[in-house]
Amino acid sequence: MVAGAEFTLAGEGTGQRTVAAKDFFLGYRRTALQPHEILLKVFVPFTQRFEYVKEFKQAHRRDDDIAIVNAGMRFRMAQAADGSWEIAEAAIAYGGVAPLTIMAPQTMAALQGQRIDAATLEAGLLAVQQDVQISPDAPGGMVEFRRSLAASFLFKGLLFVAQQLEAEAPGFSSPFPENYRSAVKPYERPPSHGLQYFSAVPGEDVVGQPYRHMAADQQVSGAAQYVDDIQLPAGSLHAALVLSTKPHARIVRLDTAAAAAMPGVHGIYTAKDVPGGNDIGPVLHDEELFASEVVTCVGHPIAIVAAETEAQARAAAKAVNVEYEDLPAILDIEDAIAAGSFLEGWGHTVQSGDVEAALAGSEIVLEGETKMGGQEHFYLEPNASIVIPGENDEYLSYSSTQCPDKHQKYISHVLGVPMHKVVVRTKRLGGGFGGKESRSGFINAAAAVPAYHLRRAVRIVLDRDEDMQITGQRHAFMGRYRVGFSKEGRLQALDLDLYSNAGNSLDLSHGVMDRALMHADCVYRWPAFRARGHICRTHMASNTAFRGFGGPQGMLVAEHVIERVARAVGRPVEEVKALNMYQEGDVAPFGQALVGCQAQRCWDDVVASSDFEARQAAVAEFNAAHRFRKRGIAVVPTKFGISFTTKFLNQAGALVHIYTDGTVLVTHGGVEMGQGLHTKVAQVVAHDLGIPLQSVYIAETATDKVPNASPTAASASSDMYGAAAADACRQLKARLRPFLDKMPGASFKEVATAAHQERVDLCAHGFYATPDVTGFGGAVPFNYLCYGAAVSEVELDTLTGDFQVLRSDICMDVGKSLNPSIDIGQVEGGFVQGMGWSCLEELVWGDKEHRWVRPGQLFTRGPGTYKIPTANDIPIDFRVTLLRNAPCERTPMVHSSKAVGEPPFFLGTSVFFALKEACYAARAEAGLSGWFRLDLPATPERLRLSCADHLTEPYCPPGMLPKISC
Repeated sequence: MVAGAEFTLAGEGTGQRTVAAKDFFLGYRRTALQPHEILLKVFVPFTQRFEYVKEFKQAHRRDDDIAIVNAGMRFRMAQAADGSWEIAEAAIAYGGVAPLTIMAPQTMAALQGQRIDAATLEAGLLAVQQDVQISPDAPGGMVEFRRSLAASFLFKGLLFVAQQLEAEAPGFSSPFPENYRSAVKPYERPPSHGLQYFSAVPGEDVVGQPYRHMAADQQVSGAAQYVDDIQLPAGSLHAALVLSTKPHARIVRLDTAAAAAMPGVHGIYTAKDVPGGNDIGPVLHDEELFASEVVTCVGHPIAIVAAETEAQARAAAKAVNVEYEDLPAILDIEDAIAAGSFLEGWGHTVQSGDVEAALAGSEIVLEGETKMGGQEHFYLEPNASIVIPGENDEYLSYSSTQCPDKHQKYISHVLGVPMHKVVVRTKRLGGGFGGKESRSGFINAAAAVPAYHLRRAVRIVLDRDEDMQITGQRHAFMGRYRVGFSKEGRLQALDLDLYSNAGNSLDLSHGVMDRALMHADCVYRWPAFRARGHICRTHMASNTAFRGFGGPQGMLVAEHVIERVARAVGRPVEEVKALNMYQEGDVAPFGQALVGCQAQRCWDDVVASSDFEARQAAVAEFNAAHRFRKRGIAVVPTKFGISFTTKFLNQAGALVHIYTDGTVLVTHGGVEMGQGLHTKVAQVVAHDLGIPLQSVYIAETATDKVPNASPTAASASSDMYGAAAADACRQLKARLRPFLDKMPGASFKEVATAAHQERVDLCAHGFYATPDVTGFGGAVPFNYLCYGAAVSEVELDTLTGDFQVLRSDICMDVGKSLNPSIDIGQVEGGFVQGMGWSCLEELVWGDKEHRWVRPGQLFTRGPGTYKIPTANDIPIDFRVTLLRNAPCERTPMVHSSKAVGEPPFFLGTSVFFALKEACYAARAEAGLSGWFRLDLPATPERLRLSCADHLTEPYCPPGMLPKISC
């Protein structure tokens, strides 16, 4: 459009016609192209000398993302009679600020015939305010950000032209300061590289060695089988759910007649067709499998359709007619607080010391609030289940779940059959991250209903948008706090209220909140501490487990608080953190003594190995030389407790078979979901039996092999199932000992054959119960704690909110690693997922902050609108160290190793706090001093508006908080 391009259109009977690009686009998804016409050619004229064209784009994520706002600009410069240079012609177009791409006529007129200088820039910026106007509730939201981007792009465009002209026109020099130049520096990113430091266990062939994932070849080649790949029996059907379109409403009428008559449809089933109980839930049965009278969220299942094909099932599900009577809907935490909508009795308190007295005696007391949004699990494999009916009320299910036991219970309850007639099998998951722990069960149970009635196998596989809308995410949290401290920054008291958005049922929200409360101290000593949990019931799909299980939300509040304390006392935040850090033997507010505390070691290691102080000085030097590009560097520690905080879940079983060819088959209650659990358990077994790793095979997880298994969650699975397998090996070794003694030098095959011939049982069931743990409320809620620290450095474009992570250094306490290769992969993956939560990924719901979204609807329910990190978002320089010489005394059966799945996640927030440091540098140049609030995630919108300056001033005040779904 700005280049003056022309489109040639051609149609049969009407010939060819030419339309200017600026006149071709008529509206949203409407063009000047007639139904019978095609686009024949596009003509783009060459630029002349001293004519410059520049494009701009800002998206949520740099790669593979559509623009929030984009712009095209063309400036033709001409020399006036007095030798000065003027804008002879300006063409400016903006996308993302209206239903179609628009030209900016007032801005173009304001610039034409003017010199490039400060006065021209100001005139152009005033005109942009008139050209780019967006209504407050316009689709897409982010109104202030989008309008400020239009101004930023104009500013960049004039800077670009001035620099180009300076290079080509003798005697011309840019009128802008030297430190403005980097504002239009072309984007460049070198390939990422990294270093990993670990110590393999000397003298060992299996345990402690960096073996790769045992299923790696099948997964990278596509040979690995998932639920949707399983060959179905003859006569199988496909299912689709009929879902509510209202967040809270009474079902007035449900008409399935038209849908039932559609081709291929075998049946439509509702609450009245459930043969057993329609009430479900992992802890409380406070949910309905199919809504009978009232729906409580968008996506609440109302019925299920079974048909010959998935397409037929989906078409019929859409044809079911549901009429509603709307009821009041609560859609965020603040609404829930106002309405008193809480899950009473499930919010607990952690307290130590006299908080009120400590606050009264503190030299400084501050109070504040912080919010953090949720996070989508975005596993690659959506939820999928197959239910196959057999004889005599037997049912076999294949399901993508982290907890086959819950699926067995759900199917048993919904169908009214005993658990011993239901078998659930899980080979592997295409990712879980907690999202398939409890929220996958209702999908499997729903598919079991048509399987029961039709006596045919039924498969259900959710589409991505369905999965995101109905299965829940990480809980959004809000924290309100009072903090007391000394003038040197020594912490004295914290009084904290944590609010979580549970959604429409309890699910696991109490456990999430309990863990948040026990992690709200982070790694800092609080002489007086009180944290109260409030679980808010809202009309959204029930939120659920996600890597960290509330721990990151609790620690984030602590990090916000301590960063504010540092600003208040005028000390570097890393000094205040070090001043208050836990040491060996300290007692946490939840009552547990910190034995084997590695917080200080991890901190010291990463500060030294990252050369933090020198790089901090280099960051300050860079910032002094660049007005609109700023760098930031931050160090963040973590502490994470390992164990289920519900005591009875801390148990595990394993079944180990030795065959006469010397090979070993292991079945345990844990689920392999890419985290390397099976590989680690196989290493434990191979070591304990003294055989090569390739002689051990881990079969699928199945409820008829290991009953009543706890979920594969809480990062404890390697500890528990490894220990259970080790217990089975101990029994087997005792049985084989007489043969080993009689047959020195014999192979394992020969020993196994000899034992079998003497009628020795070569099968053993191992069991492990985590010793001493008390669960939440006791003195030992955790078996042990993991520690870590990370340093991240970023570079931020303060005009747009675009950023790069230049380098991240991590030191992680994993005890005596069972498998350094897998552990480092978990550290890197957890860090990047934590960075995604804190800096990129944003859930946008139809709530009072986003009235342009239908109430209760998740707007960001697919990869087009929800952005997870890509390969180009990871740190350019990525360094991971596994803490050396730090064996865990609490895990002798798994060779003194520690858990690794969840503990590294929070370290990704080091990028968030580095970005905030960059914002502080930008604000200082704009004359803004002191602490400011930055809610999570630190999206380009929040970062740009935090870097308040003369370009954002017309659109929002410096302290404005962008809208957030919380």
